[in-house]
Amino acid sequence: MRLRALLTALLTAITLGMAAPAVAAPGATVQNPVVAAPNSADPWMGYYNGDYYYAATTWTGRILIRRSATLAGLRTAPETTVFTMSQPNAVSNMWAPSLHLLNGPNGRRWYLYYSAGPSACCGGQRQHVLESSGTDPMGPYTYKGALVLMSNNGWSIDGSVMTVGGVDYFVYSAFNNNGGFENGGLQSLFITRLTNPWTPAALGTIISEPTYAWERIGNPVNEGPYVLQRDNRTFLTYSASYCGTPDYKIGALELTGSDPLARSSWTKRPDPLFQRSDGNGVYGPAHHSFFKSPDGTEDWIVYHANDSASQGCGTTRTSRAQRISWNADGTPNLGVPVSKATVLAGPSGELGNPGAVTVQRIQSYNLQDRYVRHANFATRIDANVSPALDSRFRVVAGLADGTAVSFESVNFPGHYLRHNNYVLRLEPNNGTATFRSDATFRQVSGLADAGWSSFQSYNFPDRYIRHSDYALRIDPISTATERADATFRRTS
Repeated sequence: MRLRALLTALLTAITLGMAAPAVAAPGATVQNPVVAAPNSADPWMGYYNGDYYYAATTWTGRILIRRSATLAGLRTAPETTVFTMSQPNAVSNMWAPSLHLLNGPNGRRWYLYYSAGPSACCGGQRQHVLESSGTDPMGPYTYKGALVLMSNNGWSIDGSVMTVGGVDYFVYSAFNNNGGFENGGLQSLFITRLTNPWTPAALGTIISEPTYAWERIGNPVNEGPYVLQRDNRTFLTYSASYCGTPDYKIGALELTGSDPLARSSWTKRPDPLFQRSDGNGVYGPAHHSFFKSPDGTEDWIVYHANDSASQGCGTTRTSRAQRISWNADGTPNLGVPVSKATVLAGPSGELGNPGAVTVQRIQSYNLQDRYVRHANFATRIDANVSPALDSRFRVVAGLADGTAVSFESVNFPGHYLRHNNYVLRLEPNNGTATFRSDATFRQVSGLADAGWSSFQSYNFPDRYIRHSDYALRIDPISTATERADATFRRTS
């Protein structure tokens, strides 16, 4: 009887011209770190004209850039020296390079901002900027000068450019007393407008100090500001607490007023966005930047982190990347830093692959107010899912068979719905053939309604995803109730 029902459903689907399930176009798989030590702290990454570009702290007098057509390829891409520093008091300790394609007096050019100082670390750090000769991020570059940002040309680091309303602003970190920790100073965030890419309009004004307890572990620090924008909202993300502790983390301000130069225009989020994950073996994840996938549909973060809580603020830090998501209220959700063992699908559209990855919910047929969701990595169907991202999945080509589908969590990148002892769970892709098979399902015509869908296990083809007492599992299906329990619809 079950075979007859399946054949009937299949024939109905063919008659109705049911479309094949959409398959995504993620890039080559990647595992962290994307770039290993030693030149891999304070990373910047961007995607431009078919290639990824990467730069990071070198602790030397050289600025290095890597280029690769894939994110995974950056790990072995050669380091090219694009500039060797020889300016007075700026011959060593290059930190936190940040590249920006801006309109300047010489047309559209890349501007490479960095912190540098004398060979004795680290009180001599100041901001400097280079200009490319054309629009190639690899240069060549010429030195445009130092940016005087504080009174008496005081200490300043970690600068980047934020553009709001067509105006370029320079955001950076310095001490609120222009002194240092030893004088009771708080390392804080400052901003100034740029009259051109190498000239501040004025000394910086303060927009954030480390006031929350989570910003003051080890030392009171706000540093590494980097802008993140979406739907006409501007978030200024930053690193908080001392980088030598495992509690270095990421916080954010939102521009809620009209004047970016006014401290009152910024609202600080009370909780960090991104922090250590002892379970995943990731410590001190911060000092970051953001980049778009090649097709422009995904936002990614690149950040540095350590493998143990005892490693500090030196050359043990490695660069890591993962996809980020957005909450229903329009705020960024950076998720949890993934384990180095987790296999991530590369950014959507790499190497010219067509189409964006489909992000959808999975609706129950017989309990239509309920959707598939994960909760503490268990799976079930629920109504009014909160947080909403727990019920959203990237529908990608099957990990074991490209004609099937797999479901990757939006807010836990690299984690997929997979069956384990017939129970459906959200688990990280460990790269094994068994995992790929367990996380792959064939989308077929709905067992209870041909206009809907059912999901047949790839490696247990007599079993289908179904809900039982709201929990999800894979089971053989024979009764009308079971057919209804095993019928779903992919929806936005």
